[in-house]
Amino acid sequence: MDRVIYHCDCNSFYCSVELLSRPELRAVPTAVCGDPDSRHGIILAKNEPAKQCGVRTAETIWQARRKCPGLTLLPAHHGLYRDYSRRVNAIYDRFTDLIEPFGIDESWLDVTGSLHLFGGDARALADRIRNTVREELGLTISVGVSFNKVFAKLGSDYQKPDATTVITPENYRQVVWPLPVTDLLFVGRAAARVLAQYGVSTIGDLARFDRFALGELLGKQGGQLWNYANGLDGSPVAPAGTYTPPKSVGNGETFPRNLTRREEVARGVALLADQVAVRLRGHGLMASTLQVTIRDPAFKDICRQRPLPAPANTARELARAAMDILAQSWKPNAPIRALTLTAHSLIPEGEAVQQLDLFQSAAPQKRDKVEALERTMDAIRSKYGRGAVTVAALAPPRSPEGDDGVPF
Repeated sequence: MDRVIYHCDCNSFYCSVELLSRPELRAVPTAVCGDPDSRHGIILAKNEPAKQCGVRTAETIWQARRKCPGLTLLPAHHGLYRDYSRRVNAIYDRFTDLIEPFGIDESWLDVTGSLHLFGGDARALADRIRNTVREELGLTISVGVSFNKVFAKLGSDYQKPDATTVITPENYRQVVWPLPVTDLLFVGRAAARVLAQYGVSTIGDLARFDRFALGELLGKQGGQLWNYANGLDGSPVAPAGTYTPPKSVGNGETFPRNLTRREEVARGVALLADQVAVRLRGHGLMASTLQVTIRDPAFKDICRQRPLPAPANTARELARAAMDILAQSWKPNAPIRALTLTAHSLIPEGEAVQQLDLFQSAAPQKRDKVEALERTMDAIRSKYGRGAVTVAALAPPRSPEGDDGVPF
């Protein structure tokens, strides 16, 4: 029996939630954005009239206003969005207990085992779920119905808003293969650029490409993408509450003004390293590789990564590694608009301990003390709030010149 997988995607979620209390704006181009007075100001969501004007999610406010001078901007209320996300998923829970959230506004549902309880018609049940969400919450969702998760997600994107799309083993070649290859889950810009050099522009092109050659071009990801294009995704929908460890942990920051001095960059790195380290420890993981993404004022990004001397999940070690990468990758005093630190090649803390013993890390006792200190900070923050304690590199400088050294 083929699985029956849904991908349910709330349409223009942030904006739709805001317009529940502002119905007079539904016919007016409207967007939810970050702070318009800072350079965090990007479009987070837009309604259909704004979409018709060409406004796009993640573009800057000034770009959106250039396309749509009459655009109404609303501030974001993330607590409200989390509340409605819980409500939407509570509705899904009436139809199956196999629910895997994919962000705040999307979820996969496996209804294979419960479909017979609701009449046995996959499209009819998807329509019923859409109608329930609309009637009870005033929100619309698009639902993709398929036999695997990847095609279900393609289905939810296929028709918007408030629609159901069914992709079956019989019709997927007609529905899926003509779509741009970038519509396929996990085909990013870098992979798309490589594929374009070999004439791959659609999902069908990818599906017909030689699988071995894709592996040569894209590594392990190549074979996985070939499977996805050919409907060979067997990944399960995780039951509610099932923990899936992340494959990477990253944090980024767009700064209120460009960073040019070393001490400014060091403070920015310290902030991000602390955030990444806290998340790593929360997952019980350590990073073996660190990636630094640098954005200049012209929005040009460069990415550099390197293996760490030993697996790490402390802010001190991540910050030092990031500063080393920056020293070799960035011209001194060149302005930096934004930074992102991403931990890759993650391993459980228990496995990391064995590796440290095997390769004899330079200063294991010092490492243990640093980790113990940062875990103590985690406990203080958990009890008294994140602002209760911070790392020294983030404290206000004692003199205008600051400290030109590495953080900590």
